[in-house]
Parts: sequence; C-alpha cells; structure tokens
Amino acid sequence: MRRRLLAVLIVLMGVAVLLLSVPLAGSLAQSRTEHLLLQRRADAARFADLADRLRTPTDRAELSAEIDRYAELYGAAVLVEDAAGHPVARAGRGAAAKAAAGAVDAGSGALTGRPTAQLPTIWAWGPSTVVLAEPVGQDERVSGAVVLAAPTDAARRDVTVRSALIAAGALAAFVTAALVAVGITRWLMRPVRDLDRAVEKLAAGSLQARAASDTGPPELRRLRRHFNSMAEAVADSVGRQRDFVADASHQLRNPLATLVLQLENIEPHLGPGPGRAEFARALDETERLGELLDGLLALARVESGSAALTDQDLSAEVRERATAWESVFRKTGIELTADVEDGLRGRVLPDAVGRVLDALLDNAAKFLPPGSRVEVHATLRDGTVVVRVADDGPGVPADQLPTLMRRFVRGAQHQNVPGSGLGLAIADEIARLSGGRLTIGHNTPRGLAVELLLPESEARR
Repeated sequence: MRRRLLAVLIVLMGVAVLLLSVPLAGSLAQSRTEHLLLQRRADAARFADLADRLRTPTDRAELSAEIDRYAELYGAAVLVEDAAGHPVARAGRGAAAKAAAGAVDAGSGALTGRPTAQLPTIWAWGPSTVVLAEPVGQDERVSGAVVLAAPTDAARRDVTVRSALIAAGALAAFVTAALVAVGITRWLMRPVRDLDRAVEKLAAGSLQARAASDTGPPELRRLRRHFNSMAEAVADSVGRQRDFVADASHQLRNPLATLVLQLENIEPHLGPGPGRAEFARALDETERLGELLDGLLALARVESGSAALTDQDLSAEVRERATAWESVFRKTGIELTADVEDGLRGRVLPDAVGRVLDALLDNAAKFLPPGSRVEVHATLRDGTVVVRVADDGPGVPADQLPTLMRRFVRGAQHQNVPGSGLGLAIADEIARLSGGRLTIGHNTPRGLAVELLLPESEARR
C-alpha cells in the first residue's frame, strides 16, 4: 500500500509540474518570438522608408548599401520589390534561399498593405529562419514591399537557455515534492504497517502483540489505542480460560491419583463375581480420566505460546523420532519406514516436529491392525518443509476427516481404544504456533495421510 500511495502522489505531482512548466515554457517562447518580430519589423520599416524615398540612382545606391551592411551584420536576407513584385534591391542569399516560399507569401501580403503580424513560435529546435514583410508606402499608396528573411539563432539560444532553466526548476520542484511525498507516505503508513504486523502476530496466536507506533494522523493514533485495548481484553480473556483449564486439570490430578490408589488397594479384598468386572471398568475409567487431564495440561502449555521459535535441524529430529518408535511398531506387528531428505531446517517451537510426530505415530500404533505399513517422509516442497506420515490401514470415512483435529473427537469405531482425543488437536496447535499447519487426507490406494507443513528456515534460503 505504501508503494501504491507513493506512486499515486508522485504521478500527481509530476503531472502538476508538467502542467505548470510546459505552459510557462510556451509563454516564454512566444514572448521571445514577439520580441524578434518587433525588432525585425522595425528594421524592415526603416528599409521601407528608404525604398519609399527612391528618386535617384543615388537613393538606390544608398538603399543597396544599407541592406548589404544589414545582411552582412545579421546574416539575414533582404529583398525590396516594386508594386509589380519585381526586385528593386536585394542582399544576402543563404537565408533567402531557405525561406523562398515564405518570402513569396509574405511579399504578396505586404503588397496589399498588410505587414507581417505574426511569426511561427520559436523553439529550441526551430524554425531556423523567419520571414516577414513590410509594405513600402501607406494605405492606397503602396508602391512595393520589403521582405526580410532573418535567422533565429540568437532567439533559439535564448529560448533554449530559458527552457533549460524551467526544466531545471521543474526537476528541482519535482524532486522536492517527491521527497515530501516520501515523508508524508512514511508518516501515514508507519502506524498502518505497525498495526498490520500486530494483527498478524495476534492472529498467529501471539497474544502479547501490540501496536507500538505513536505517529501518524490522530485517527490512526486513536485506532492504535483501541486496537491495543482490544488486544489486552482478548489476551486477558484467553489467559483466564487457559489458566482455568490448566488449574482445573492440575487440581484434579491429586484426588484422581488418590482415587486410583484406593481402588487398587480395594482390589485384593474383592471376591469372585460380577463386582470384580465392575471394579475393573471403574479402574479403567479413572485411568482414562487421568489421560484426559494429562492431555488438557499439555494443550494448555502449548496454547500458552511462551516458548520462542528457534532454528532447528528438522531432518535430524524426524530421523530421531522414527528410530525411537521402531521398537514400538515392531512389537505391534506394524512396519515403519522413514525417508528423510538431508539439510531440512525450520524456525519452529522447540521439539515441535518431535511432539507432532509422537502424536501421529502414537495414533498409528493404537489404531492400525498388525501387518499394516507406516511411511514417514520429510522433504522440501516450494520453500515449505513437508513431513508426511502415511499408512495403508482402513482409513477414516470422508465425512469424519474434517473433525479429526477437533478436541475430544474420536471415531465411532475407536471409542474403546485408550486415549483422550486431544492428540491431533495438540499437534495442530503446535504446528500453528510454529508458523505452519497440519493437514489430513486419504492415502493412495487406501489409508490415511497426515502432512505437517512448516516454513523453511531463512538461514538456508
């Protein structure tokens, strides 16, 4: 947004500078053209006055000498015609040749008593010669015309210098305006960028994120204060919820442990009969409740987000967890293989990949029948580290896939399997706090595939 705003401001300022400088340059060029016209018309009028007094050969010689000196001094061409358009005197050849067509038109107008009233505007690139004419005589006594073809070198130099000064001034004004625009844009966008970063961190689960910038317009400063107040309220509410879950889970552990101990002490005193089966079920439920409390405590610790992200060797972590689970899978009759690409690194929570893999492999060990196969792959895909755990087991119905990462959700076919239903929810939260995500889908040709997607460490890029 900052670049777009800056581009719009610079374009507007550039257009404004052009709209001011181009007409100014045109006005100066027109002014210099009119000045040249006045000068050369005065010269042509003097020659017309001399031509009007031609009576004797001496007068003709005086006129010829005058226009010769003028042509030599200014590099111009002068032509004096009679009423029939026949040359009476002339001087200078180069300029006259260049402006022959213009001389004919100007001379025809002067013979009707109309002097040249306007010249083409002189710019730095031309025209190189201008032609003007002055009638000899006045009103109905027009007896001829003076046609003057004058070079515009001096006028074009003046226009060039003035245009260069205007261009330099316009450039300086544009640069100054651009610097001002950069400053204004920074002043406007600094609090917006700060708010954007704070919102991004808050959305990622960092409840300590706040907007720190106190610059910009009053409206943005007020927005920053309101955002920080909202973030404080959200952090306080979420913190109270997490504290309640953690405290409740922790406080329930002691009486639950006591209950389990008392039940185990009662067991030797029970005789044979249906009561022993009911006792076994009660003991199983208390142990399941203990697992549930352990899961809630683990989830509360993960959601607190207190640990900082660190750069870690993900390849080594995946290999280590796969090796650690080999003996467990061997006992259950499930084959476990690992294919890990070297050099995978990511900036994640400490032991994030290990904890996620433990949850995924623990589910596989509990839910897959003997003879199944589990494959662990870790590779780099488009700047993302992908850790994939796939099996060839019975899988999960398509309508149940979206619910697998919800808390306490378990498939109908797995209700009697030990567990709390929090494993995938905890793994998903760890992935999210590490800047990644967890996805679940069907494996080909059958089974389940879970992928942990984590951003590649910037140190490797």
